[in-house]
Amino acid sequence: MTLDYEQAVAHLTGLGRFGIKAGLERTRAILDELGHPERGLRGALVAGTNGKGSTAAFLEAILRAGGLRVGTLPSPHLRSYNERVQVDGVPIAEAEFARAVSELLPRLEPVSARLGQATEFELLIALALQYLGRRVDRLVAEVGMGGRLDATNVLDLGVAVITNVALDHTQYLGDTVELIAAEKAGVIKTGNTVVTGAEGAPLEIIAAVAAQRDATLWRLGRELRMEARWLGWAGSELSLDGPGFSHNGLHVPLIGSYQAANAALAVAAAHALGVDSAEAIADTRWPGRFEICGDHPRVILDGGHNPAGLGALLGDVRRLVPGAGLVVVFAAMADKDLSAMLGLLRGAAPDAVVFTAAASAGDRAADPEAMARAYGAGQALLPAATALETARGLAGPAGTVLACGSLYLVGELRG
Repeated sequence: MTLDYEQAVAHLTGLGRFGIKAGLERTRAILDELGHPERGLRGALVAGTNGKGSTAAFLEAILRAGGLRVGTLPSPHLRSYNERVQVDGVPIAEAEFARAVSELLPRLEPVSARLGQATEFELLIALALQYLGRRVDRLVAEVGMGGRLDATNVLDLGVAVITNVALDHTQYLGDTVELIAAEKAGVIKTGNTVVTGAEGAPLEIIAAVAAQRDATLWRLGRELRMEARWLGWAGSELSLDGPGFSHNGLHVPLIGSYQAANAALAVAAAHALGVDSAEAIADTRWPGRFEICGDHPRVILDGGHNPAGLGALLGDVRRLVPGAGLVVVFAAMADKDLSAMLGLLRGAAPDAVVFTAAASAGDRAADPEAMARAYGAGQALLPAATALETARGLAGPAGTVLACGSLYLVGELRG
C-alpha cells in the first residue's frame, strides 16, 4: 500500500488511540526488523522537564557550524507533522515522509502480532531512525516524555543531556521531583558523558545513576562554570568554562533569561562530541519560544506548558513589560496542573486574560470557560485566532499580548 502525505500523517496520528505504552520492547523489536539503523549513530539524547527543545536547537547549530550533517527529532511540531524529522534544520519532504511510512507499515506486522500495535511515537521514532541513520553525521534526539521508558531511549548516542527536573506528567512519571529525576536519569548509558543543569535532590539522583553506569558527569555550577548577563529583548551574554574548554562573550539570541543555561549545556555537549564552534549559538532560531511575532501591539508567543516553564516565562515578561499594558491569551492541555498555572497568571496580574483552546489539541485541551471560571475573571473565546484578535484590541497599539500555555496554541497562532 502506497500512502500520500495526508494519509501517512492520518495513519500515525490515528495510532494516538493506543495512547502511551511504557517500555522499549516494541521499539527495539521494530528496529530489529529494520536491521537496527540506529547502531553507530553518535550525538546527544536530550531529556529534562523544560528547555529540551531550546538546548537541542543550540546544539544543532554548533554541530552544523562544525561541518557536520545533523539530524534532529523536534517534539512536538508547530505547524506541520513532517517537522518532527529534520536534517540540518530542514523537515523531511512530504513525499519522503509518505514513502517512509508506506515502506515501514508492512514490516511492522510481525511485531504487532507478537507485541501488539505500536503507538504513534514508537512508529515515528522508528521511521525517523530509519530515515536519518544513513543521512546524518550526528543525531540530536529530544526525549518525548520522561526518559527511562521513552521510545527514544533505545538510543545510546554517547552524550546524555538532562536540562532540569520539575513536576510535569506526574500521572506517568510520579508525583515527586525525585521520582521524575529517576525516570529522566534512565537515559544515561554506560560510559556516557552526562551534562545537566539539574539541582538539589534531582541532581543527587542523576549523579548516583551516572556513578553506577561509569558515566562522566558535568554539572552546571560545578564542572561547568557559567557567567551570564541577561540583555532583555536582546537575549543574553554567556561565558562558560568546562573540562578542556573555555568560551567568553557568547551571544545567546533567544530572549528568555533561562536560555543562557540551555545554551551552556549545549556548548558542553558539543565539546563532548568533539565540536567547539560555540559562537554558532548566535545563529540559533527556535520558533514559538519567547518569539516576537507582531508589533503595535507587540505579540509574544511561547509554548511554556507547565508551572515551571510558565513561571519562568511570566517572570521575564513582567521584567520587560512592567505595570499596565499586558494582555494574556492562554490555552493549556487538560492533564496539566491548571490550578498552579492559573495561580501564576494571577500573580503576574495582567490587564486581561482571554482563555481559548487550539483546535489541533482536540479533546485533550482544557475547557476555556472552565479555566475562566477558575481564574475568576477574563473571557473565553474560540477559535484561538479570535481570542488573539480580541487580546490585540484590549492591549492597544502600545501594549503587549502574550499567547502562552500550549505549543498547540503557538503553532496555530503562528500560522
